[in-house]
Amino acid sequence: MKKLINPYRNKEGYNCFGCSPTNPVGLHLEFWEDGDDVLTIWQPAAHFAGWVDTLHGGIISTIMDEVASWVISRKLQAAGVTSRLEVKFRRPVSTLEPHITVRGHLASSVRNYHTVHLTLHDSQGQLCDEGDAVYCVFPEERARQMGFNGCHAEGE
Repeated sequence: MKKLINPYRNKEGYNCFGCSPTNPVGLHLEFWEDGDDVLTIWQPAAHFAGWVDTLHGGIISTIMDEVASWVISRKLQAAGVTSRLEVKFRRPVSTLEPHITVRGHLASSVRNYHTVHLTLHDSQGQLCDEGDAVYCVFPEERARQMGFNGCHAEGE
């Protein structure tokens, strides 16, 4: 696995709830590339609960959305926005888990719309949730205006 370098880390005003390392209330997600997949490994905490010891579905959706974005950044070397996110909540995810793993990979592409398939596994490797995000990719000039200049892995 190769650790990905955050392409926005030096952008002024960057404060993403999902991946900014400096957002005081954020998730502080980090990402790795593993073959065709991009993934994050994250430790839930009690303050992200929706029910007693149960991770809030909105947090699960946010992490999936974030992984989809990083799939687009790394695999297509592009930036854009989510146009649709569908999450299938299959089993509860405990906030007591030592970690969860969310993986995504490109599933299909039509013009500038790309579907990313996502899975969430608990620390025992059980599939808990899955989903699909449809991502609308910006033209290269617009992505550069946003501060995107490519997504690289450590050592590249």
